[in-house]
Amino acid sequence: MTSALLSLSALLAASALAVPAAGAAPRNDQPAAAPAGWERVDGSELARFAGSDGSDGRTEAPAATGRSASARADDSGTFALKSVRNGKFTATEKNYAAPNTGALRARSATVTGAWEGFAFEWHEATQTYALKSLANNRYVAVEGNYTGNSQNVLRARSTGAGTWERFTLYYNEDLDRWALQSALNGRFVAMENSYTGSLQYALRARSLEVTGSWEQFELFEITG
Repeated sequence: MTSALLSLSALLAASALAVPAAGAAPRNDQPAAAPAGWERVDGSELARFAGSDGSDGRTEAPAATGRSASARADDSGTFALKSVRNGKFTATEKNYAAPNTGALRARSATVTGAWEGFAFEWHEATQTYALKSLANNRYVAVEGNYTGNSQNVLRARSTGAGTWERFTLYYNEDLDRWALQSALNGRFVAMENSYTGSLQYALRARSLEVTGSWEQFELFEITG
């Protein structure tokens, strides 16, 4: 009986650890599960899911330079990423001081220009996307070596694209929402709504699965 009780206690403890709280430091000892109801999107499928002709009923982006997401025939495109959690567009903080120079934060009410723009570049060999910021012409990387609350924060700081800079793109047709999964640690990108200070609303690859609005985004093409 004692052995059985100890085993049950250990199982419950392990289950509690497997579900990180929002804003908690990520755990990297297990891969993220494929999200139920979400479909992996490759370069040739992006236009089909997004609706390239704008006739599928999706709403217009709240800026003259943006509209509902689509892609060109070259399997790439320039997009703005809007957090479902707080309704703000992601911007590159290129004026931040080190070590957070180029950090991505969902903090803009509209797409005002290059700060909120990202080129989605499809890579056939790895079946992933690299995101290149228009604000500083750098690729977005997951900072796997950072510690504490900034661990796995997204920063536009790389001149080339490797595993640190690659993401799997998912789409949920029923929700009309998008999600990003880091190739570096297998975690989904979340928007840290509960953070305060300079990293409030920062994007971090820290979630085991797509649990809700923290990991969900809207995607808008920048057309002008």
